Amino acid sequence: MHDGCSGSFESGKEVLMKVRMMGFSTGYMPMPLAVNCECGIEFQMETFEGKCPECGMTYAVTPCHAFDPANIMAAGKDV
Repeated sequence: MHDGCSGSFESGKEVLMKVRMMGFSTGYMPMPLAVNCECGIEFQMETFEGKCPECGMTYAVTPCHAFDPANIMAAGKDV
């Protein structure tokens, strides 16, 4: 089921599963956003699913919320 932009997620893993299920995980975001990883480095996230090059933490954001880095959620390491 697709909730459009009204869907809410309790965890980054839920966001990740949603973008993968919808086929958006490798799609490019409207503009790259800076992510401050939990390991302390900053990297540019260009697709709706991104991975920290330093520690492997996976991040995800839905297309509807890809305009603000505050909406990007950590989903787990190497998931």
